[in-house]
Amino acid sequence: MPHLLHLDSSARRSSFSRELSARYAAGWTGTRTYRDLAADPVPVIGEAWTEICDALLGNGVTEPTHYATVVETPDQKTAWAIVEPLLNELLEADVVLIGAPMYNVSIPAALKAWIDQVTFPKMSLRGKQFVITGARGGTYAEGTPRAPFDHHERYLRDFIAGHYDVDDVRFVHAELTNALVDPHLAARDGERKASREAALKAL
Repeated sequence: MPHLLHLDSSARRSSFSRELSARYAAGWTGTRTYRDLAADPVPVIGEAWTEICDALLGNGVTEPTHYATVVETPDQKTAWAIVEPLLNELLEADVVLIGAPMYNVSIPAALKAWIDQVTFPKMSLRGKQFVITGARGGTYAEGTPRAPFDHHERYLRDFIAGHYDVDDVRFVHAELTNALVDPHLAARDGERKASREAALKAL
């Protein structure tokens, strides 16, 4: 039975990215693991984590099931105790669903901390599918004036496809969400509603 790893990273308990990821998850017919990275933050990596990476490179270890073989010192064992459950959740998933709003033209720190914890040198996740449900205060769609500032989708696509060697990365965004609160965008609230409805339909 296919397994879904569902991650949310919005600091808002009620958010567009959470609404979109929940819509996708509601249609999932297999098993599911859920992790709220904002409510239960993953610690940032420390020096012991970097030592594990160095050992993996030095010993030519590229298979995730063998990563623990290079863990030696007490500090490394403490670091690995954080990594291991997160990494196992990722490796067990057939599809990784990530609710990821755009914060300051990039991704939330909570999501970046998770990525750092579960990412190691020469690590391949080929065969998995990633689905990213995003929400952006403005619009960063191709052809818009703000498109060059999109370090949200571009970062995630480049990283997941480039480092993880994943060839199936899908994005669904709700754009112009700040039209709800920013008077300067109020005239574009119709576009916001249309973007949300299109995203929900796509999911």
